[in-house]
Amino acid sequence: MITRRNFLINTSLAATAVLALPSLAFSMDKKEIGLQLYTLREELPKNVKQTLEKVAASGYTAVETYGFSIKDQFWGLSPKDLKKILDDNNLKAVSGHYNLGSYLYDGNTSELIAAIEAAKILKSEFLTVPWIDEPFRKNIDDYKKIALRLNQAAKMCADAGLKLAYHNHDFEFQKYNGITGYEILLKETDKNLVYFELDLYWVVRSGNDPLQLFKENSGRFKMWHVKDMDKKNQALNTEVGSGLIDFKPFFKEAKQSGMVHFFVEQENNFARDSFQSIKTSCDFISKELL
Repeated sequence: MITRRNFLINTSLAATAVLALPSLAFSMDKKEIGLQLYTLREELPKNVKQTLEKVAASGYTAVETYGFSIKDQFWGLSPKDLKKILDDNNLKAVSGHYNLGSYLYDGNTSELIAAIEAAKILKSEFLTVPWIDEPFRKNIDDYKKIALRLNQAAKMCADAGLKLAYHNHDFEFQKYNGITGYEILLKETDKNLVYFELDLYWVVRSGNDPLQLFKENSGRFKMWHVKDMDKKNQALNTEVGSGLIDFKPFFKEAKQSGMVHFFVEQENNFARDSFQSIKTSCDFISKELL
């Protein structure tokens, strides 16, 4: 029988354990596992409803969208229609990758405005910039211009109740006169408006250390891509827990990173099929990392 006295004692002991083990506190309140839907880019256009049902059945509760355009919306579905399918499967689109057309290069806001509206309908928290085309990132001045555009877009997002984030690959870590493009983006953007989605695979692939980035830029990395590296061919991905990357040290420092959401992503090299791969990754994270 649970008495009030036993309840208070047990509650006190649990609180003491959380204070003694910060990583335990993280594991207790960070149960949400997300999926970057680009992982299923071959399946989604064929049947969005069925694909998202399988995502939910694999253990995911959050997703990050991709592929929005003014013309085709989300694989032929309006944001409103996509939101209904997500709701039916208890999935939340907490972030989305939006290419924003030519905004980063010429300031044309038409696709940015459409992306903001789509993200609002989905009730997303973050609107994320996924990529910079190669011709527009050749030097320090290019990156400073991108940073300026990100600041401007972030203000528009904030006015709409959204947050702006930037997702990296490996090219941002190329140096120009001793400084990387990523350092410029971190330095030249408003830390109160522009956040970063750290792709852990690409950081490791570029020869950099995510833990060092956490230390030097505490709180800036609100989201992660958790994507593992194949043991035989580092240019390929694999299921989380099956590759070269040890994610445990990163999750232990999640608080320093500022991470509030993370998404599994696997772009290629599926063990059997993509649905089995996302379940394998979800199961590993649930058992070993949270």
